[in-house]
Amino acid sequence: MKLSEKTAIVTGGGSGIGRAAALRFAKEGAKVVVADIDSIDGEETANYIREHEGSSIFVKTDVADPEQIKRLIETTTSTFGGLHIMFNNAGVGNLEVRSVDLSVEEWDRVVDINLKGVFLGIKYAVPALIKSGGGSIINTSSLLGLKGQKFVSAYNASKAGVVVLTQNAALEYGKYHIRVNAIAPGVIDTKIIDNWKQNERKWPIISRANALGRIGTPEEVANAVLFLASDEASFITGATLSVDGGGLMF
Repeated sequence: MKLSEKTAIVTGGGSGIGRAAALRFAKEGAKVVVADIDSIDGEETANYIREHEGSSIFVKTDVADPEQIKRLIETTTSTFGGLHIMFNNAGVGNLEVRSVDLSVEEWDRVVDINLKGVFLGIKYAVPALIKSGGGSIINTSSLLGLKGQKFVSAYNASKAGVVVLTQNAALEYGKYHIRVNAIAPGVIDTKIIDNWKQNERKWPIISRANALGRIGTPEEVANAVLFLASDEASFITGATLSVDGGGLMF
């Protein structure tokens, strides 16, 4: 198994890409700490792993709160003895409005979770990874972190920030045998696109706006995350891997 004897944290692990990655990690032998602000979804993911003979715990976590991230890392290392993989995945969208109509409160909410949350995940995971002899950090950016789109300025900015923050951390911590990469999913079948699905005019366009002409699944993204977490990606760091069906070039 690709992650045997490894311990992984997955933020936003209660649903969508996070849940798919948590299950994939467990299938490959990792001990998985599921972190999510939603206790019901988070516990469900951890319970599923345990019911299928895996090792997992749930830690309720608001990724924008430094004290909660510190507690997440401490709980992980005290329970499983170390940390090898940090998947900073938790994220939210923003209300689709023009930039001048976006409230400061909404901007702060989105940037706090999508960008500050990744920063805190890196900040507090790195010392634990160093103690474990190195490891892998994977951050969730987005197709919309690589190109602009009308009416989602906070989301665009936060996800673009993740790309350069990933490069920065890769440069700083490579000497400690820590690889830091990002994924940039396109339109994936998760809760974040539920509102799009209700739009009878936009959805037929959005759902086919890539080279493959379809939306992706959380499991397809999880496969990419697993690759970056594993030793198969041992000479890859500072990269942003698009998992978008060709949406970036469409």
